[in-house]
Amino acid sequence: MNALLAILVVAAIAVAIVLLLAANKPDTFAVERSVRLPAAAERIFPLIDDLRRHESWSPFDRPDPATTKTHSGAAHGAGALYRWHGDKAGAGQIEITESVPSSRIAMRLRMLKPIRSDNAITFTLIPAADGTDVTWAMHGDVPFPAKVMHVFLDMDRMVGTQFERGLAELGALAARQ
Repeated sequence: MNALLAILVVAAIAVAIVLLLAANKPDTFAVERSVRLPAAAERIFPLIDDLRRHESWSPFDRPDPATTKTHSGAAHGAGALYRWHGDKAGAGQIEITESVPSSRIAMRLRMLKPIRSDNAITFTLIPAADGTDVTWAMHGDVPFPAKVMHVFLDMDRMVGTQFERGLAELGALAARQ
């Protein structure tokens, strides 16, 4: 009986510590990665501005090839909408909300599964002497259940690594065109 009580006390303390750590996590998150790509902004921009072309460079379109994908709205630019549903990829949609040719694209990412979220994404392209500086950024709110997850997962490392891979693929694709 004493062993069971000790296990319950230790478990309660562990849960309390996790909840306390979660309560002290920020209410918002931001992930951003930048890279200089060896291509003109005019070659990179269409690869981002057309959601159908994301499959050729975005790491988020690769985890589950069996994912159901639907495109609607505008062919590119503001109003373009992409929805997906898959076992590994979860379910959600991304919509281009702003498109400034060769310089900025803003998007709204709504995840439905596995965890609901509503995040803002921006791509910024700045011409440089030897290519284009491209920044991929995402930010959003962190509700309490997500804060609990953030105790165990590093959002910046997890998503940032994907951004780095995507930017490298984007650069390689733009250089080939």
